[in-house]
Amino acid sequence: MKTTTASVFLLFIIFSVTLSSILFGVANATNDPVLDIDGNEVQTGTPYYVVSSIWGAGGGGLALGRPSGNKCPEVVTQRRSGDNGIPVIFSNSDSNDGVVRQSSDINIEFIPLRPKLCRTTTVWKVDDYDHSAGKWWVITDGVKGNPGANTLTSWFRIEKGGVLGYKFKYCPAVCGTCPALCNEIGRDSDGDMVRLALSTDNGWPFIFKKKESSLRGIQQVIRT
Repeated sequence: MKTTTASVFLLFIIFSVTLSSILFGVANATNDPVLDIDGNEVQTGTPYYVVSSIWGAGGGGLALGRPSGNKCPEVVTQRRSGDNGIPVIFSNSDSNDGVVRQSSDINIEFIPLRPKLCRTTTVWKVDDYDHSAGKWWVITDGVKGNPGANTLTSWFRIEKGGVLGYKFKYCPAVCGTCPALCNEIGRDSDGDMVRLALSTDNGWPFIFKKKESSLRGIQQVIRT
């Protein structure tokens, strides 16, 4: 009887340790830092270009845009291949953490290199539902900070998107009792523009290039 009890107890310990290791690994995976093209952790408050990890037909970097005939706010568009676009900065819902982490809620804000066309903010948000196309577009004029029900549309996530890149996702957790969409973010055509929109398929992969970074980092990523 003693032997049986000891065996059961030992199995319980092994199971507990194994389960803890699994859960700890999952928790760490969701908190892995996002890396730029040089292999460095992406920092909050630091400008980065967001560029397609698929070259050529995959297009270039993200930028502000205005669809023909539309007024403000501006929208999130993708420029042609070879154009890095406009840099963005990231802000965490946890203001005490200066590293951008996978699957964590963040604000994304364009840092225009020249005077803006609109007086609205350049913070991303999900809005402007297109009834004819059945799409939610990613536009600007979001709210920075103050995580909660009133800022739900302004929070995004970054997740691993293949070997060479990351993808954006809209699945905010800043309000646990609020109903919200949960979709990856892809690209879609809107007239002559390529824009970001919520997608029911896989999101589009991007890489993050620090504003002062050189092309050497991109070449290193491709070789690996």
